[in-house]
Amino acid sequence: MWVTLLAVKLSYTDRTYNNVYLSMLVSTKHLILIIIAFFHLLPTQATEMYWPDATYDPAIPRHVDILGYAAGEKITRHADMMKYFEALQQSAPDHIKLVNYSQTWEGRKLIYAVIGSKENISKLDRFEQNIQELADPRTTNKTTANELIRKMPASVWLGYGVHGNEISSTDAAMMTAYHLLATKNQSMTQEILDNTIIFIDPLQNPDGRERFTSRYYATVGMNHSGDRYSAEQTEPWPQGRSNHYLFDMNRDWLAMTQPETQGRIFDMKRYLPLVVIDLHEMGGDMSYYFAPAAQPLNPLMTANQINNMTLIGKNNAKHFDAMGYDYFTREIFDAFYPGYGDSWPTFYGASASTYEVGSARGEVFIKNNGEPYTYADSVQKHFIASVSTIEATATNREKLLNDFYQYQVSAIAAGSKNEAFIIPHQKDRAGAYKLAQLLDAHGIEVQQLTQDLKVCGESYKKGSFVIDPAQPKGRMAEVMLQQNVNMDAKFIEIQEQRRARNLYDQIYDLTAWSLPLLFNLKVQRCGSIKASALQAFDSSGWMLPKITNPNPKVAYLIPWGDMAAGRFLTRGLRQALNIKSADLPFTIANKRYPAGTLIIPVIQNNEDLSKKVMEIAKQTGAIVDGVDSSWVTNGPSFGSANVVNMYAPKIAMAWDEPTSSLSAGNSRFVIERQLDYPVTAIRTKHLSLADLSKYDVLILPSGNYQRHIPANGIENISKWIEQGGVLITFGSATDFALQESPGWLAVQKELALADEKDVFSVMTPNEDIDKSTTEGQLITSEQEFKQAIQAKQSPPDSVAGVLARVAVDQDHWLTAGVKAEVIGMVTGSRILTPIKLDQGKNVAWFKGPDELLASGYLWEENRKQLAYKPFLIHQPKGKGMVIAYTQEPTLRAFMDGLQVMLTNTLFRSVAHSKKLR
Repeated sequence: MWVTLLAVKLSYTDRTYNNVYLSMLVSTKHLILIIIAFFHLLPTQATEMYWPDATYDPAIPRHVDILGYAAGEKITRHADMMKYFEALQQSAPDHIKLVNYSQTWEGRKLIYAVIGSKENISKLDRFEQNIQELADPRTTNKTTANELIRKMPASVWLGYGVHGNEISSTDAAMMTAYHLLATKNQSMTQEILDNTIIFIDPLQNPDGRERFTSRYYATVGMNHSGDRYSAEQTEPWPQGRSNHYLFDMNRDWLAMTQPETQGRIFDMKRYLPLVVIDLHEMGGDMSYYFAPAAQPLNPLMTANQINNMTLIGKNNAKHFDAMGYDYFTREIFDAFYPGYGDSWPTFYGASASTYEVGSARGEVFIKNNGEPYTYADSVQKHFIASVSTIEATATNREKLLNDFYQYQVSAIAAGSKNEAFIIPHQKDRAGAYKLAQLLDAHGIEVQQLTQDLKVCGESYKKGSFVIDPAQPKGRMAEVMLQQNVNMDAKFIEIQEQRRARNLYDQIYDLTAWSLPLLFNLKVQRCGSIKASALQAFDSSGWMLPKITNPNPKVAYLIPWGDMAAGRFLTRGLRQALNIKSADLPFTIANKRYPAGTLIIPVIQNNEDLSKKVMEIAKQTGAIVDGVDSSWVTNGPSFGSANVVNMYAPKIAMAWDEPTSSLSAGNSRFVIERQLDYPVTAIRTKHLSLADLSKYDVLILPSGNYQRHIPANGIENISKWIEQGGVLITFGSATDFALQESPGWLAVQKELALADEKDVFSVMTPNEDIDKSTTEGQLITSEQEFKQAIQAKQSPPDSVAGVLARVAVDQDHWLTAGVKAEVIGMVTGSRILTPIKLDQGKNVAWFKGPDELLASGYLWEENRKQLAYKPFLIHQPKGKGMVIAYTQEPTLRAFMDGLQVMLTNTLFRSVAHSKKLR
């Protein structure tokens, strides 16, 4: 019998035989001899790197046994990661439990694995009960706490891959789980399993990782390229970092907008792990980072938490030294903003940190020094750091548990010295209710008044929300609700010194995040509320609607001013209701209604109107008043020119290069998931070709459009605006709109103010002198020297992120129902000139220099120059208009206080367009 073997490629584990091609005609006997000889060359065990000198139980499957490749040899996809963890659970069911905690927008499962001794896993429910008891000293005294600490295991939560293109951590998670389950010869591992429950969240962002891996392997050729400019190494828009809606989920822990974050926090609240590590990647030329963190630290963190992370960092250093791995600490990654995955847990009492490894961003990367750096290298380092962290947690079990309990004790004690937060009844009912729900979702205890009450010189209505900081999560309440959290004074001094030397500041993220300011809500403090006047807030449902006269003869009125009314509008338009809106306030039946109020005429709608209105009211919690007469005693009548028809607009958004993926994703999410209205994404390069007449609104998210929208694209958009289109620009897209081409916006971008004392700011060149020379000058002091070296014609210094007060024109239709003052987030260096009255209207502008800063740290020069500069600009053009935001109104989807303004921008603008319909 003859067998033909043609071009057979053979590979095994991490040893790949790329060029073993057999092309021969052999007998069966010869074939058997060849196969025996070949397999004799194969290793008996994969040469994968795990823990030094560890031996492993062959009954526990390795990467290669389930997936066909060694750990670190390939980038594991989500489905294969799931397959591997399921195999681990099947092989060691007494020591590992898989928990499905959520699902991504694209339908992928999110899981974590719980690993421990047989006894600890079997008593996981008991552990949950014990840690909840330990977390509340109000019901667990010191004696009981000591008994719990004596017998309880410690716990550690390792979160991997929150950024989808930071790829190594997921395979490291798989290695870590395997090591814990399969190690046979190390007492350390047994001590870990006995003393610690390990939670491994192996892939926090499956959608982003799938985007990265599919793109990466689609671009690989015959050999993997380590060239940083190769196709493999340069990700196309929007890259794999973010999730489906292009959110940076490491900044979503404050607002909790994404299902991945919501599910994770829900389960972390159950088990309150003592140590939380979030594993990331950084530039491939860098080594490895672990705690202690860089300055500034959040001042509400405790010394014990900081010391514990230093203790764990030292254990990591010991193992990295033994392995010969370089690392650094303290230099880059701070712990100030509470919305990171490694900072949020600190405010329930955990000791937490981020770890960062240099990224191969593929299977191989060539460093600047010429060294090849492999995916396996990065996986191995994360694995070593993971096991080291678990070891330190187990070794310090009793200390960590005791520190956790003492954190709760001190939180209650500190909170008892502070006044309670009160969210009173106010115009923005939906915002107040959503804030209370968000705080509850974080695990903060929220209560409501059971009666009207007058305390601290103010009257509060029944149902007002109260947050007493004398609770275990008191520090979390403080860090989220305080108007301002101050950075360390010494750190600020250093930043000012760096700025004076024209160096970048070291502020890593936003310096302001106060939830009451982000929601633009009135929140007060009072220390005299009796417990008898309070009851726990039931957050299980949404706010109830307020309906009067559900079967009116003439119309339904929905007062404008919060997002209950906003979502009523969007849902009503999607159901084809005939809706009008008043540009001005009016009075009817002795009740005053604000500008923007929705009017739904009974006769002009279908017979099932009442049913639809009641359903939408229940879904949104809106106020709905039925009226039996249209007689208005003050303000515009229903038939006035100051009452406009609301249309269901077709909204398009620029997508793909050169938009900021975060701006595009945040904006689309806010409109689709918070305003509840669909958006069509159009790739920017197609704006030159697209038939824009199909759309009423075009949004340009932040982006550098100058070289990406050619002349024919500008012409296409310009004609569309002239014919009635509404162009809306956010952030840096506004910079493009004001350029000479396209010329859509009649404002200018400002340079930094010159120092009034700068004697060198203006110099007249001598035409007769060589341009390589200049006029002579005398520098007579160090101060003059510093002035002489300052750059001229430079933009204002960039701002990391502050919350600023914005004044709002109360007479413009674009601000109907919007408060006289709102809060905007200011980032970057953008400051624009106000638009002239003959060109348009400054609809909202930053307040004066003494009132402007609401929260955060703002450079003094920026504070002065930003005052009275526009935040929102309206410029008519032909039958259409341009509406420009100078900052991002949808940043991180947590600017809830701007949503009525944004809703007006999207929907009332179309009502005021002169587009032929």
